[in-house]
Amino acid sequence: MDCWSSSPDIDDEYEKLVIRMNPPRVTIDNNSSRNATLVEVGSANKHGSLLEVVQVLTDLNLTISRAYISSDGEWFMDVFHVIDQDGNKIWDDEVINRIQQTLAARAFSVRPLRRSVGVQAATEHTTIELIGRDRPGLLSEIFAVLTDHKCNVVASEVWTHNSRMASVVYITDEDTKLPISDPDRLAKIKQLLRYVLKGDKDKRGAKMAVSMGGTHTERRLHQMMFADRDYERSDVNDQKSTSDRSKPLVTVENCGDKGYSVVNVRCKDRPKLLFDTVCTLTDMQYVVFHATVIAEGPEAYQEYYIRHVDGCPVSSDAERQRIIHCLEAAIERRTSEGLRLELCSDDRMGLLSDVTRIFRENGLSVTRAEVTTRGSQAVNVFYVTDAAGNPVNSGTIEAVRSEIGQTILHVKDDAYSKSPPQEGGRFSLGNLFKSRSEKFLYNLGLMRSCS
Repeated sequence: MDCWSSSPDIDDEYEKLVIRMNPPRVTIDNNSSRNATLVEVGSANKHGSLLEVVQVLTDLNLTISRAYISSDGEWFMDVFHVIDQDGNKIWDDEVINRIQQTLAARAFSVRPLRRSVGVQAATEHTTIELIGRDRPGLLSEIFAVLTDHKCNVVASEVWTHNSRMASVVYITDEDTKLPISDPDRLAKIKQLLRYVLKGDKDKRGAKMAVSMGGTHTERRLHQMMFADRDYERSDVNDQKSTSDRSKPLVTVENCGDKGYSVVNVRCKDRPKLLFDTVCTLTDMQYVVFHATVIAEGPEAYQEYYIRHVDGCPVSSDAERQRIIHCLEAAIERRTSEGLRLELCSDDRMGLLSDVTRIFRENGLSVTRAEVTTRGSQAVNVFYVTDAAGNPVNSGTIEAVRSEIGQTILHVKDDAYSKSPPQEGGRFSLGNLFKSRSEKFLYNLGLMRSCS
């Protein structure tokens, strides 16, 4: 089959004209479904449109239980079934207006907005990006360097996957509470952090960047780990993942009569799963033309009809395997192993350095962390294991809580624990929809058998 393609560098003025002639439509519907609010988005299509919409809904802390996407040609139409964090429909007028205004602003934008929901402001913080080989105590050493150089950590997110660690840290000066811009001071901090990241065994190489620009933290973490090739597994990891039946099930096959490649994903459902998979496909330069997502039970099912940005479907087994491995990695990065610890206390300089030092001294390793500051309060979440990656015994946790403060550090159930064993083999969402009489999908002509 011949590939169709369009120029990747569409003139901005033409794109703006198309958007003005076809203004976006955002409709909130609370009548069509008993269980969810329907958010319908229609707009002129551009690469990344789907990701921008999913990103907005995710940043508003909405759960997407179903999604139907169609974006052939120069127009896309997406329908999302959303609920709030308590599982209820969206009735609050202020929230509804915010959804409409934010989605409309995204659709009108020819380029992604610098500031929006979930984007850190360029003028408020200095941004530090770190990536290197993960090891016990690494986070403690990073925060110790920042504390020694009078850097206040306003927010941070840390991911670990496949022996790699990536983090985005937002800092201000301890005294002025302003971004740090002095080049000599930043150069010294960079030198020390590179030394900490490199360690003795980082054969792939540690990387670090400092900027004043805004960024969407979670998307940037995906990009950093993807660029660092965390989806490449060693023989030991391959053997381990093969025996782990809770691993995500991803298949890729070509649908000859439509000229698409069909990507199926089946895994345990969790918050932000759709964002993670759409983000990865977008950053790998694939365009999602049609998709269906169902996430109304313990498992999530996603089916994407994709082509590369040059218009071609997947053309080789190597490309197919790369997509599979990259989507598996995207799902696993946020599937945190370990016990969830929540820390809430008055914020102070050096708090993170002290807490992570106590973790390290008690043999705990942080697999993921979310650090936020709300006014004068520090609200932090840590996922911890022992130094070997095994569950932490209760005696160690109680010792840590006693040292940090019983009323400050709380043990919470792991919301992202691994899924129970699931059956292997190939599958298609088409079979699932037939049993549920999803006629809408068949009307699109997309659910026929592919070979």
